[in-house]
Amino acid sequence: MLIEIPDRKKARIVIIGGGFGGIQVAKVFKKKEVQVVIVDKNNYHTFQPLMYQVATSALEAESIAYPIRKIFNKSKNIFFRLGEVKNIDHEKKVIEFNNDTLEYDYLIIASGARTNYFGNEGLTISAMPMKSILESLDLRTVLLQNFEHALLINNERKKQGMLNVVIAGAGPTGVELAGALGELKRSVFPKDYPELDLSKMNIYLVQSGDRVLPMLSPKLSAKAKKYLENLGVTVVLNTRVLDIFGDYVQTNTGKDIIAKTLIWTAGVTGNPVNGLPDGTINKGDRIRVDEYNQVKNMNDIFAIGDVACMETEDYPNGHPQIAPAAIQQGIQVAKNLLNKINYNRDFKPFKYKDKGAMATVGKNKALVQVGNFKISGFIAWLMWMAVHLMSLIGFRNKVVTMFNWMKNYFSTDAGMRLIITHFDLQEEKRKRRKEFENRQGIK
Repeated sequence: MLIEIPDRKKARIVIIGGGFGGIQVAKVFKKKEVQVVIVDKNNYHTFQPLMYQVATSALEAESIAYPIRKIFNKSKNIFFRLGEVKNIDHEKKVIEFNNDTLEYDYLIIASGARTNYFGNEGLTISAMPMKSILESLDLRTVLLQNFEHALLINNERKKQGMLNVVIAGAGPTGVELAGALGELKRSVFPKDYPELDLSKMNIYLVQSGDRVLPMLSPKLSAKAKKYLENLGVTVVLNTRVLDIFGDYVQTNTGKDIIAKTLIWTAGVTGNPVNGLPDGTINKGDRIRVDEYNQVKNMNDIFAIGDVACMETEDYPNGHPQIAPAAIQQGIQVAKNLLNKINYNRDFKPFKYKDKGAMATVGKNKALVQVGNFKISGFIAWLMWMAVHLMSLIGFRNKVVTMFNWMKNYFSTDAGMRLIITHFDLQEEKRKRRKEFENRQGIK
């Protein structure tokens, strides 16, 4: 069935995805003489950089999510439709979702990324990802359930597996999550679980390279490692996680790690939509685009952010899959389309401006690098907080997050550690196995 939306006389721009890139595109189109339709499987935008704080009980999920309709409720030319896009028919110029179709004049694919397990079925099924709010809440539940189960176990080997946590990948997400768990181990869990010997809990951060936070300078990277070790995190370098079997994690060095929980933060891959021409999607599941973010050989379809791959001299493998790149691409694509629709002007090529990188490692400690400017410690931590607060959508979210951070700063307690729903690992494995087989084309 064809979805009807009022005022079809205007050029219709359909945006697939309500992440950083998709929301930014729509903001540029506010009150312009175009019709914009955002399609997403969730009715909210997620501030992904703070999902690790949801997983570790520092913030509630509502603090980092904001309804898409509320963002644009004063913009009469912007519409939202809930659904997961299954296919693009570029010849008919329609997208298909919820057994319905929606016409477009221009299509912008901002469908983001998904966790990359590099084709390893075992990891796909058994590792804990953290790419959505639901996954963050599941991870929080798993961590708390493991502690509760550990109280019921007399076998020391099994109890050790319940207490230990392995994090694969020492990028910003892995480092920040490891730091948060280190603080929980030091200040919070001993109060919640006085019957457990928390000195036996081990947090392993495993990195395939020779240093953590490889996007930062070697000096800042070394400081991050020191910060983590001071929080009781065991940093394991030059090691790859291969799989997890029951309560031990297998590595390429032959040294297995006892742990029932493996958190996978070791990479992402594009999350493209079916229906694009053959050869459009590269090996990293990213959509090949030109210097204007136009999908190769397509005049009316664009891709931005994590799902797009613009190969340039400076970025031969595409731009980094981070929010600033998605936001900048979204702004440029929107401006190009407005100029074409209103004035028939030529597109201007996209030029990425690297705004640097930052990460926090627990309370009072962070690392910031912008060009040649490098700083660590308390001032860097304040800068990290300021940037993330300003980037949150919604006044309420900013206030609630700032209040929680202030409370946590002056207290050793961290949020409400609630097990809202039971996490059934075996049921989750069956679900993931089916999803994996569907992606691999297995009937």
